[in-house]
Amino acid sequence: MPDPVLIILHQEHSTPGRVGQALKHRGYALDIRRPRLGEPLPETMAHHSGAVLFGGPMSANDREDFIRREIDWLAVPLAEQKPFLGICLGAQLLVRQLGGRVYFHPEGKVEVGYYPIRPTELGRAMCGFWPDHVYQWHREGFDLPSGAALVAEGELFPVQAFRHGACAYAIQFHPEVTHAMMCRWTTRGHERLALPGAKARVAHFEDRAVHDFGIRAWLTSFLDHWMGRDLPGRAEAAE
Repeated sequence: MPDPVLIILHQEHSTPGRVGQALKHRGYALDIRRPRLGEPLPETMAHHSGAVLFGGPMSANDREDFIRREIDWLAVPLAEQKPFLGICLGAQLLVRQLGGRVYFHPEGKVEVGYYPIRPTELGRAMCGFWPDHVYQWHREGFDLPSGAALVAEGELFPVQAFRHGACAYAIQFHPEVTHAMMCRWTTRGHERLALPGAKARVAHFEDRAVHDFGIRAWLTSFLDHWMGRDLPGRAEAAE
């Protein structure tokens, strides 16, 4: 049986959604930690198959102690070359660990709803299929860190996904969102639907009917790529 995947969440009732379901379907147990609520992160990844750092309403630029601890902790999976995936805030925390910039759109615009995405040549080589729209829920974006390779790009926020090293990935969008999660987010976070550039609540559900199948197909392909290759193969691909 493989070692569990470390799941890092930021709120008491948050779940890993579809990503967690897919990992369990592949035979991985989930070791769920919430550092914001005082739960520690491991000093080594020796007993984990990988780690997924999820999103939250906070900013990677916040000064809370747990934000700094998570940024510093990311040195562990990077040094040990264990598969790491940062989603939204998780991606932005990885950018901060790598010395990059996390910033608001210069016109104050946000991505809340479904927005176009374009894979780069690297992204197409990594996953043969990509959806043309993905689900977003963020006010800040990030620059491509030094030494990272661009995997996908967008319009309002150009850097949508990147790879650093052989097995660390960051994505701005949310492939983990289930229908139930979308209901919760658009209800409890309804104030974000009024921000510049955000889509109306009804559009989230209408667009889901159009784009969700493609997102699910992409996630299956991506997780197989992320978890399914050995470290020597990853190193060769990174070179």
